[in-house]
Amino acid sequence: MTEQIRELALYELPYGRKAELREISFESGMNMMRLVLREGKRITQVDIDAEKVTEMANAMLNWAKEQG
Repeated sequence: MTEQIRELALYELPYGRKAELREISFESGMNMMRLVLREGKRITQVDIDAEKVTEMANAMLNWAKEQG
């Protein structure tokens, strides 16, 4: 399966961790957002559809607003 990857953002997180956002375009025409979390040598990748990205982004924004 061939996929096209477009780097969207890289975030330096507390305690030396990193988070990356990538757009993944598959041959079938399906597009997903890939969340890549790096903690030392451990790497976790999760592909997320647009609906869930929106839900997660809203939840994070609401939390951030509550923090002041």
